[in-house]
Amino acid sequence: MKTLTLKNRFQINATLLPNDFIDNYMVDANGEFVKVYLFLLRHLDDPCSSITIPTIADCLNNTENDILRAFRYWEKAGLLRVERDSDGRITALELQKTARLGRSEASVKETDTGQTALPKAQPAKAKAVPIDAFRAQKEIKSLLFIAEQYLGKTLTHTEMETITYFYDTLHMSADLIEYLLESCVESGHKSMHYIRKVAFSWVEAGIETVAQAKEESALYSRSCYTVLNAFGIKNRGPASSELIFIRKWSEEYGFSADIIEEACRRTISATHQPSFEYADSILTKWHDKNIRHLEDISYLDEEHLKERSEGKTARKSKPAAKNLNNFERRSYDMDSLEEQLLNSN
Repeated sequence: MKTLTLKNRFQINATLLPNDFIDNYMVDANGEFVKVYLFLLRHLDDPCSSITIPTIADCLNNTENDILRAFRYWEKAGLLRVERDSDGRITALELQKTARLGRSEASVKETDTGQTALPKAQPAKAKAVPIDAFRAQKEIKSLLFIAEQYLGKTLTHTEMETITYFYDTLHMSADLIEYLLESCVESGHKSMHYIRKVAFSWVEAGIETVAQAKEESALYSRSCYTVLNAFGIKNRGPASSELIFIRKWSEEYGFSADIIEEACRRTISATHQPSFEYADSILTKWHDKNIRHLEDISYLDEEHLKERSEGKTARKSKPAAKNLNNFERRSYDMDSLEEQLLNSN
């Protein structure tokens, strides 16, 4: 039988992505880093490819720093080797093959015009990803998506790292981080700096569940409303310095809202204006006296009035001061003096 000859009249314009990369590498990587890797892989077999870092950044709609971060990530993952000159500038990239890629080497060098040629594949050991890591990555990706919905924008790399930090380092649950974002945005704060401060305060307070966070938020809201309303402050929240006082009274001193409100009322009566410092002096005195109920304040007031009354009585009962003019007073007979005056005329 005659041997058949197969002829190819078309060229497949495709990039081979190994399953090993999808299974063991992609799941751990940031989406932008994956885009950079796929871009390099796409140009690997293109003999006409001549690229630069600015070119990659423009094609992927990223900054050059984002591209460099991706290089560092894949270098740590073992899929990329970066060569640098004495000045630290990148002169070559070398893609390392995954366990199942099985490619021949393909090198990329920096050309005389400053362009980067593409790398050659080298074997790299595939890493196993635990089941917990898959779950963690899934939750983080979900959190990043939720954060973008709440904040109404695409997250920056720093913002993504911050949310990941909440999950990985602070060990906040996905539900708690979601409630953190929700509560901050609902209170009018979309700044990641503010969100981070709230997260730290929750960790310091030992808050680990959404229920605990809701209780903390409710206490914060009640305390702030009580003070601002008693002081007649409208249309704004407490300043950071004022919030320190409020937390001190409600958390450190453990005063109920009615006691704090009474201190604010007395402050207005005495100073005719809001004064957190004056209210703090009242509440500190009550704390030192172990005041816990409004009845205790009434008793303290009665004791104070009693002491004042006893002080006034003591002052009135003091003996009159002795006459310091120690001389004998003279007495005169006015009739006799008048008669002598008439006879002398």
